[in-house]
Amino acid sequence: MIKSKRQTSQRNDPKIWLWVLAGLLLILISTPGDVHAEVVSSQAKSAIPLWYTRAEAKYGVHWSLLAGLDVYGATTKPPAGVTRPQGVPMFISGYRFSQHEWQGLFNPVENDLNAKRIRLFDGRGVDGDQDGKADQNNPYDRVSAIAAWLRQGGPTEQDQSNELWKQFENGTSVERILALSHVFKYFGTTQLNERMFPVHKRYSYSYRDTWGEGRNFGGRRIHEGTDIFASYGTPVLSTCYGYIELIGWNRLGGWRIGLRAADNTYFYYAHLSAYARGIRQGVIVRPGQVLGYVGSSGYGKPGTSGKFPPHLHFGIYKDTGTREWAFDPYPLLKQWERKPQTVINPPKKEANIQPKRPVT
Repeated sequence: MIKSKRQTSQRNDPKIWLWVLAGLLLILISTPGDVHAEVVSSQAKSAIPLWYTRAEAKYGVHWSLLAGLDVYGATTKPPAGVTRPQGVPMFISGYRFSQHEWQGLFNPVENDLNAKRIRLFDGRGVDGDQDGKADQNNPYDRVSAIAAWLRQGGPTEQDQSNELWKQFENGTSVERILALSHVFKYFGTTQLNERMFPVHKRYSYSYRDTWGEGRNFGGRRIHEGTDIFASYGTPVLSTCYGYIELIGWNRLGGWRIGLRAADNTYFYYAHLSAYARGIRQGVIVRPGQVLGYVGSSGYGKPGTSGKFPPHLHFGIYKDTGTREWAFDPYPLLKQWERKPQTVINPPKKEANIQPKRPVT
């Protein structure tokens, strides 16, 4: 086949080759960032994101402790000097250092990302993914820096909890971080966001939005929750993966349970008639697990009951790190009510297979 002079000249035209090279260069420049963002987003949805397991392998800090600290850091008010980006996923916000801590106090370069220079000025920033940068918005870098800091306290979980105490100087904060980390360790994953309606749906029940209504017993106050009316003995269920933070008598709430979810949300169950077998402080639970039974306890000394119709008072609170604030659970209850419900009944006999937490 004889090629025309026109075809030959087009193939050898240097302008065409320049355009081809420019296109390839553009692809090489733009693709890695896009691919990296997609990979990071995909990795965040895996059972245990790689930034946790890689940091564990390098620094000897268990991935679940890193995840627990990240959840607590992302869901509470940041301390003075710490800036948390708004509207970003937890794996980006997480637990963060102040900019001076990250780059080094005497580092002259503002918002420095150069890993070598940050190390020179004794900053906490670490290049976790070996790209030459120490970027706190990169989960590999941020989590590696956290692991390196905690490892300074020592090789054991107790050593690292002591390091947390030095940073927070607050026993409640440290206890919650450790408890959240043990929830992640117990289930072997960070994907613990499932929610479930808190009353067994095969029983008869009713509720409406009672948020903000007045209450007189115990002083003038508003109703911080939703009352779900049901017969005595109706099973009350865990609405989340989490642990029993509080249990026992409360003058207003009677026999009550405080359940903290794996995302640091606090669920308050009040006026129970009894607790389910095996439910006690510190126990780790999952959605649908029976916690207790509907009653009418409260408004008096321990054992007081019958001052109002049987119902579950259900409240939801968010932790700021210094206090907790309530919000209306009614819209969420309507969502959860439409979901399938799997009920996990209490064991026939006591079984103690829960992990022990270090003493803070």
